[in-house]
Amino acid sequence: MALLISIGHNGWYSEEDLAAELRRLAPGADIRPASDPGNLDEITMLAVSTLKTDIAARLPNLQLVQKLGAGVETIVNHPTVAPHVRVARLKPEEPAREIAEYCLAYVLREQRNLLHHAKAQTHADWDPVEPKRTHMTTVGVLGLGHIGGLTARLMARLGFQAHGWSRTEKAIEGVTCHHGSDALPRMLGQCDYVCAILPSTPDTRGLMDAKMLAAMKPGSVLINAGRGDLIDEAALITALDSGTPGHAVLDVLCKEPLPKDDPLWRHPSVTITPHVSGWHLGDALGDVVENLRRLGSGETLLHEVDRARGY
Repeated sequence: MALLISIGHNGWYSEEDLAAELRRLAPGADIRPASDPGNLDEITMLAVSTLKTDIAARLPNLQLVQKLGAGVETIVNHPTVAPHVRVARLKPEEPAREIAEYCLAYVLREQRNLLHHAKAQTHADWDPVEPKRTHMTTVGVLGLGHIGGLTARLMARLGFQAHGWSRTEKAIEGVTCHHGSDALPRMLGQCDYVCAILPSTPDTRGLMDAKMLAAMKPGSVLINAGRGDLIDEAALITALDSGTPGHAVLDVLCKEPLPKDDPLWRHPSVTITPHVSGWHLGDALGDVVENLRRLGSGETLLHEVDRARGY
C-alpha cells in the first residue's frame, strides 16, 4: 500500500517537498513523488491538486483519490477514475482563513479608496476622498460551507452588514442568511460586495449569468474565490461594461492559466490574481496521512466525497 503525490501543476508545492513533509508526519509510510513512483501496482492512494488526465488510469489498484484542497469537481466525474475509486477532500483551517482574508483585502481596497490614492500619488496629487463606512456597507457571501461561513462571520465581526446565501437553509450568528434560488437575486441587489465561495456543481456552474449579474447593485464588486465556472465570463464582460457590477476580482477562472489573449486581462474593471487566495494546507496535511492509514485499516475516511452529488 503506497501513496503517490502528483500535484498536477506548477507554482505551488513541489511533489518532492510535499512527499518529504508527509513522510515526517508518518514515518515509515510508503509515500512517493511522481518523479519516483516505483511499482505502480503498489499505489492504492493518489494525492493531487489537479488530476492529470492519464495518471489514475495507470494505477490498477487505486482505491482513493485525495484532493489536496477543497474542490473536487474535476475528479468526481473524471473518465479515468473508475466508479469504485473513492474521493476525499481536505477541510483545512489555514487556507479557509486565507480565502476569507483575501476577500476582506479587496473589500478594504474599495472601502479605503486605495486604488484612487495610488493613482493620485503617481501624479503627486493631494486628493482626499472620504472612505466608505463599514456599518453602512453590505457584504454578501455566496456559499456558507466551511470557507464561506468563516468569511461571512469575519465580515460580521468587523462590523459589516453581513449576508449569506446557500442552496439550503443555514443559520450563522450575526449573518442574515438567505437560501434557495428565489432569494439569490434579492440578496444580490442589497450587497455592495459579493464574495463568491461556492463549489463547482451542476447547480452552481454558470450561476452568475447575465440575469444574476444584472440583479447586482450598480457599482458593486464581485469577488470570486470559489470556482471559475460559477461565472459566465462573456456575460460578466458585458455586465461590467454597463456598470453592474462595477468591478470584478477574479482569483479563479474558467480556464487556468488564463490565456494571454483573453479580454479579461485587459478589462479596466477586472482584477485578476492567479488562484492564490488559499495557499497553505497547514495542519490538513495530517489528514492526508490519516486517510492513508484509514484506507489500509478499513476505517471511515476523513471528508469523503459523495461522487454522485459532487461534494
